[in-house]
Amino acid sequence: MRTLLVAAAVVVVIAGMKAASAVMVPVLASALIAVLFIPAVSLLQRMKVPDWAAVPLVFIGVVGLFSLLSIWLGSSISEFNEKVEPVYAPGLKLRFEQPIAEIERVLEMRGVDTSLDAMLERFDPKVLLRYFGNVAGIAADALSNTFFVLLTVAFILGEAAGFPRKLREALGGAAVIEGESAAAMRSVREYLRIKTEVSLVTGALATLLTASFGVDFAILWGVVAFLLNFIPTVGSLVAAFPPVLLAVVQFGWNEAFWVLIGYVVINTVIGNIIEPKLMGRKLGLSSLVVWLSLVFWGWVWGPIGMLLSVPLTMLVKILLEKWDDLRWIAVLLGPGGEELVPAPSVADAADESAATATDTAPESGA
Repeated sequence: MRTLLVAAAVVVVIAGMKAASAVMVPVLASALIAVLFIPAVSLLQRMKVPDWAAVPLVFIGVVGLFSLLSIWLGSSISEFNEKVEPVYAPGLKLRFEQPIAEIERVLEMRGVDTSLDAMLERFDPKVLLRYFGNVAGIAADALSNTFFVLLTVAFILGEAAGFPRKLREALGGAAVIEGESAAAMRSVREYLRIKTEVSLVTGALATLLTASFGVDFAILWGVVAFLLNFIPTVGSLVAAFPPVLLAVVQFGWNEAFWVLIGYVVINTVIGNIIEPKLMGRKLGLSSLVVWLSLVFWGWVWGPIGMLLSVPLTMLVKILLEKWDDLRWIAVLLGPGGEELVPAPSVADAADESAATATDTAPESGA
C-alpha cells in the first residue's frame, strides 16, 4: 500500500509540474541564469562589496549581455528565414535532384515504378530549412521575452546573496544540513560551469569551421552550437544539421561532407574525451540515466527541461541519497555499482548537533 501511495503521489506531482509549465519554465530559466552568475556576486562579496551594491552590479551586466545577445540573435534568425524561400530552398532542391534521380534509377532496376517529379514534389526543402530556423528561434524567443525572466533573476540573486546567513540562522547551528545544501549547490554550479566552458569552446570551433568553408551565418551556427551543447547526447547532433545543409546549397556535396566531418571531429573530441575528463565523477549519473532524463524532462517542460535535465536529475539523486529507504534508487542512478557512504538523516544531524553543543558547553562552577 505504501508503494502504491508513493507511486500515485509521484504521478500527481509530475502531472502538476507539466500543467504548471507556463509558470515553471520561466522560473527555471531564471534559476539557470542566476546559478551561472551567483559566483560573480560571491566574488564581489569577497571583495567587501555590500549586498545592496553587488547584486545590482551583476544584474546590470546580465541585462546588458542578454539584451545584446537577444537583439543580435533575433536579427540573424530573421535574416536567415528571409533567405530560405528565395535563395536556399531552390538551391537545396537542385542539389537533391541528382541523388533522387540515382535512387529512381536503382529502384527501376529492381522493378519498382517511381517518378522523379513525384519524389521532388513530396520533397519540400522550405519546410526543412524553416524547421531549423524555428528551432533556433526558440532560443531567440526565450532571450527576447526577458522582462519576467530577468526580474526573477534579480530576486534570485538578491536572495542568494544573503541565503547562507539566513540558512545558518534558521537551522540554529545545524552545520550538517547547511553543509549538505551547500554541497548540492556546489555540484550543480560546478557542472554548469564546466558545461558552459565546454559549450563556449564548441561554439567557437563551430564558428571557425563554418567560417573557414565560407558557410553563411557562421557566427549564428556557433551560437546555436553553444546553446544546443547544453542538451546532452542529441544537442550537438542537431546543431550540425543546418550548417551542413547550407553547405550543400552553397558549395555542393563534397564541401558539405567535409563540414560534416569537421562537426563529427569537434563533437567526438570534446564530447567523448575532453568533457568526460573535466567532469570526472562530478556528474554522478550513468549515460542511460542522462538519456532518460533528457526524454523525461523534455516531455515535462520542453526545451528548457532538456537544458536542465542533468542538473535536475543530479539534485534528485542528491536528495535520494539522504533517505535510507530511497538510497537504492540513487545507486541505480549512478554511473556504476559503487557503494554510497551512508548519509546522516535530518534527525541524526539534529541529534549530532545537539550532542556537539552539549559536549562543548562550558561547565558551570559549583
